[in-house]
This record gives sequence, structure tokens and C-alpha cells, in this order.
Amino acid sequence: MSETFTKSMARNIFYGGSTFFFLLLLALTFDTESSLHESDNRENLTEQVAHGKRLWEENNCIGCHTLLGEGAYFAPELGNVYKRFGNSKEAIMGFIKSRPVDGIPGRRSMPQFNFTDEELNAVAEFLKYASEINTQNWPPNIQG
Repeated sequence: MSETFTKSMARNIFYGGSTFFFLLLLALTFDTESSLHESDNRENLTEQVAHGKRLWEENNCIGCHTLLGEGAYFAPELGNVYKRFGNSKEAIMGFIKSRPVDGIPGRRSMPQFNFTDEELNAVAEFLKYASEINTQNWPPNIQG
């Protein structure tokens, strides 16, 4: 075999490598798309869930909490809060409702948002919906 590296050899390596990595990209894209369709939760998306999401955004809950790994790390992850509270929307609603008006002196605490019962139920529905998304075991522990 010759010790020289010719232009045709370089061209063949380039085209062969480009073809290989393009096919790899297609295969990984197909795999990702198929796994996303298995894990979506669209059948449970209701107007009440959407209202809870709007309340979540309007009150900047993500400014303190994470949801499915996104957000601030000041307060606990809420992607699995429905499971942590024993699969009970009432427990979530009771927790939010029980927050003191002025917070707890000397420590960080969640503010009192003074939600109506309808708004509390919408937020709880949204958190229930978020907990039912197949996150492939994220967060890795129940505490979030």
C-alpha cells in the first residue's frame, strides 16, 4: 500500500463519513420521535389543565420551583408533587391554601397567593397532569 494520502482517498473518506453520520442522524431522529409519541399525555390535556398552566405562568411559580427539571432551584421540584402528596389533588390544594400570609419569619417560604377554589383546583389539575408525563424516571428520587 502506498504511503501517500491522495485527494481521491480524502474524498472517499469524506463522502463515506458524511453518509454514515447522516444515516446515524436519521436513525436517532426516528428513535426520538417514536419515544416522544409513546410518552405524550395529550389525551389528559383539558381546559382546566390549561388554566392551571396559565396560573403557573402568571404567578411565576417557575421563579422558585422546577418543573421537569426546568426552572429555579430555590424550592422543590413539582413534576412529581402529585405522587409525593399521595396522588391527592386535595392535599396539594390544602398545602397551597395553608401558606401563611406573611410567610414564615427567618426562612424562605411559599407566599400566599389567595387563589379561589376554582384556581386551586386548576393548579392541582396542572400538577397532576405534569406528574403523569412519562419523564423516563426524572426526577431520580421522589423528593424531587
